[in-house]
Amino acid sequence: QVQLVESGGGLVQPGGSLRLSCAASGSGSAYVRGWYRQAPGEQREVVAIFTPLGKLVYGDSAKGRFTFSRDNRKNAGYLEMNGLKPEDTALYICNGRRAGSDENFWGPGTQVTVSS
Repeated sequence: QVQLVESGGGLVQPGGSLRLSCAASGSGSAYVRGWYRQAPGEQREVVAIFTPLGKLVYGDSAKGRFTFSRDNRKNAGYLEMNGLKPEDTALYICNGRRAGSDENFWGPGTQVTVSS
């Protein structure tokens, strides 16, 4: 099992910034693979993830504004979000895996609301 806990969400004005964090724990070398988001009534979409070949891929809405980074020593992942827009409002969900496995684990999510 992999446990994931997100933090850092909140209410921010348009044009503002937020930094989300995700901590992974559990057995089998748990790690943070990336971030997804889901707005009410919408499908879950990729924000930023590492592919199985280790390439970092951003969703179209995140390109140029968001930066995903990891601290492997801490089993943590971070999402730096700049230039936030109202359409970025969503539940941001951390995705994790165990080393050598393609089973996905999910955190409960952290809410990001962009509004004036």
